[in-house]
Amino acid sequence: MASSKTLNKDALTFVKAPERNAQSDSTSVEGLVADIIRSVRERGDDAVRDYSEQFDKVRLDAFEVSMADRELAVERLDPQTRADTQFAIDNVSAFAKAQLGSLSEINVEILPGVHMGHRNIPLDRVGCYVPGGRYPLLSAPIMTIVPAKIAGVGEVIACLPPNAHEAMIAGCHLSGADRIFRIGGAQAIAAMAMGTESVPAVNKIVGPGNAFVNEAKRQVFGPIGIDQLAGPSEIFVLADHTGDAELIATDLLGQAEHDVRTRVGLITTDKALAEAVVKEVDRQLQTLSTAETAAQSWRDYGEVVFCESEADMLAYSEDVAAEHLQLHTADPHATAKQLNNYGSLFIGELASVVYSDKCSGTNHTLPTMGAGKYTGGLWVGTYIKTATHQWLTEEGVKQVAPSATRQSNSEGLEGHRRAAQIRVDRMGQ
Repeated sequence: MASSKTLNKDALTFVKAPERNAQSDSTSVEGLVADIIRSVRERGDDAVRDYSEQFDKVRLDAFEVSMADRELAVERLDPQTRADTQFAIDNVSAFAKAQLGSLSEINVEILPGVHMGHRNIPLDRVGCYVPGGRYPLLSAPIMTIVPAKIAGVGEVIACLPPNAHEAMIAGCHLSGADRIFRIGGAQAIAAMAMGTESVPAVNKIVGPGNAFVNEAKRQVFGPIGIDQLAGPSEIFVLADHTGDAELIATDLLGQAEHDVRTRVGLITTDKALAEAVVKEVDRQLQTLSTAETAAQSWRDYGEVVFCESEADMLAYSEDVAAEHLQLHTADPHATAKQLNNYGSLFIGELASVVYSDKCSGTNHTLPTMGAGKYTGGLWVGTYIKTATHQWLTEEGVKQVAPSATRQSNSEGLEGHRRAAQIRVDRMGQ
């Protein structure tokens, strides 16, 4: 286990510094989202229909995708795309099943006659938000829907923008969604949280989205569970003198093309490597077809940091708590053992984020903006609640009642004292 590390900012040299701060760049959308949620609560489907027309320029009579349209979307998939989608589904399923197998239910007798335990209970109904985005991200529905089905959720609802690529509907269908709705944005979150004439209310909402989706998830949280509040994608690479500049630059740009607000970075103990990566990124941008997006992300949020020691490199990484963290060091497994704060770890230069993004099996819905300091990413356990229980024999009552009675009395809680004592009195003790 990694020990606590103190960050010495004086030991950091920014070979390439970000021009903007991702944590202070979010636009205030709180008021608009609150209005959307209130309207959906009051007007149901009519409000959803109006907002879909306003934001997505589509007016639909029916939101739900029929089974015939779902099957048609699958039929229209390119055969290789369908095969690759199924490959990803199989891998994500296999890993989720392995994770589920690690979750044990327990029943223990901690004192004579005092029995307690817990059960792992799948949620009744979950809503999966599937973003539209710049490109049809076919892996997105797989990552949210498949683990829910493996967990045993009673009903899985999927919502995606009405103008999302048809292949995304196919992805939702193949991943096992019970119902699919053409609703996007904050209105989708509101509909799933409160229910409308068409959309059933869910117990928990998962999945990434834009600032409006994120804010809507924040506002409905409480009676409705959420997975997390996800910001723009992040990738950082830790590297020593063994790092390969071309490989690192390629991986950074592979994430930078996601969005103009993607945060990408290299943290290294080798200054020559740091300088080489900056040059290599600039070189690769000249031929990258998605350079318009990637270049802006690199300019605004890209950073390359030279650290004077390995300890400084590890401390800065722990402070960043990157969503995706790649380790390109001489002994990456040893480096991994010294780290605690990240969304998902990629050990060694052969383990690229892109494999997890698409099909290798770990989930790509991960904590961002430093949330890796306190939580992990989406997994099969996200869809399960662990609930405790207990039962006592008369011997068990004898074990715990005296202490409970005395504590209640010292706290001045007469009702508690009576409840603790009445069973003892009835036993004639």
